[in-house]
Amino acid sequence: MRKNSHFLLGAVAGTCLTLLVAGPKPEFWAAAAKAATSSNTYAQLNLLGTVFERVRTDYVEKPDDAKLVEGAINGMVSSLDPHSRYMNEAAWHDMQDTTHGEFGGLGIEVTMEDGLVKVVSPMDGTPAQRAGIMSGDLITYIDGDAVQGLTLEQAVNKMKGPVHTSTKLKIERKGKDKPIDVSIEREIIQVKPVSFHTESGDIGYIRISSFNEQTTEGLHKAIGDIVKQIPQDKLAGYVLDLRNNPGGLLDQAVSVVSTFLARGEVVSTRGRTPEETQRYTAKGGDMTKGKPLVVLINGGSASASEIVAGALHDHKRATLIGTRSFGKGSVQTIIPLGAGNGALALTTARYFTPSGHSIQAQGISPDIEILQDVPDEFKGRSDTKGEASMRGHLSAEGAEKTGSQAYVPPDEKNDKALAAALDLLHGVTVKADVPASPKTTVPN
Repeated sequence: MRKNSHFLLGAVAGTCLTLLVAGPKPEFWAAAAKAATSSNTYAQLNLLGTVFERVRTDYVEKPDDAKLVEGAINGMVSSLDPHSRYMNEAAWHDMQDTTHGEFGGLGIEVTMEDGLVKVVSPMDGTPAQRAGIMSGDLITYIDGDAVQGLTLEQAVNKMKGPVHTSTKLKIERKGKDKPIDVSIEREIIQVKPVSFHTESGDIGYIRISSFNEQTTEGLHKAIGDIVKQIPQDKLAGYVLDLRNNPGGLLDQAVSVVSTFLARGEVVSTRGRTPEETQRYTAKGGDMTKGKPLVVLINGGSASASEIVAGALHDHKRATLIGTRSFGKGSVQTIIPLGAGNGALALTTARYFTPSGHSIQAQGISPDIEILQDVPDEFKGRSDTKGEASMRGHLSAEGAEKTGSQAYVPPDEKNDKALAAALDLLHGVTVKADVPASPKTTVPN
């Protein structure tokens, strides 16, 4: 019997992966064999073999055969969509470490954009955050070596190293005329996905920054501690903050929803054929005993975050406040390729909210849109482009939507979305921001 475990890796290495670990299906190999019988397929495979032999025999220096094969695989898989990719043994091992919640490095989530490494977000409490690395920064040099020409895995590996050693990064930042040089000391990165505190003496605030193996346990502890601090009769409700959360493990997303929802569908995935549809349901009961819930989302909320927000919204369990989410709604199946060969992350399905809404390239719109006041130094770089702007993305089922504000003020006193959530839980009517009217020309 095949054992599956599900991943929804966020904005690391390709912005927001939804991953399912599985062995290669028998139907997969059967379909591959059937496809290979066509003369056209054989011709294309022969062309690949011809180019491979030409490079081996005629290139100016003797190439490494293993690197040639890996390069061919990378080219083939990366041509499919932004989230399908091949991971060699080292990259596959690193991804497993990340989902366990502890790994060595700088503490940044990155993707590749125009041949450069782009910072999606620094992780809370990590060397990268303390060094001032910001979302949207482009890493152009690592220890004096140009990033251009490297794969994402190669660039990430260059930033890794023994604990307490340093790496030097050269960064381009929008709004800065000159590159910024940063030296960061490597540490063991322990991702603590859940933080919490009480607000106004009667509201529990819970932030989930990622969905790893520790998320549900951390959430249950947070709720338990909040209940100890606020008597049930005084507890007005909860704020669940998913802003700038790039995703994580699918089973954790399902169990997070189960923490707030007694029963019902959480998400469904649909592949090429109707037989590949899978449904995931809430189980375990509502730990919050039906207390009012507000979920904060923004342009950096992706993948697993969108699953949680979409499920709680569709079941009318929560009110969504903030800005439209990222719009990453595709599922990647992780196929281990055997000892020493790494794994393949292949897009195999789209996922849908309980109401049947496809998030892909559209995102989830909040019930109440609240725009933050963005400081001048962040203007022009506070919005994410979203899934719909990614080259080669899967098309949406309907009109595609790009761009949404992702700025969160560092000081809670300036956080308009959080203030709106607190007001709502206190019974105050909250109105959505009204976009400014476009300027019109008055004839004279």
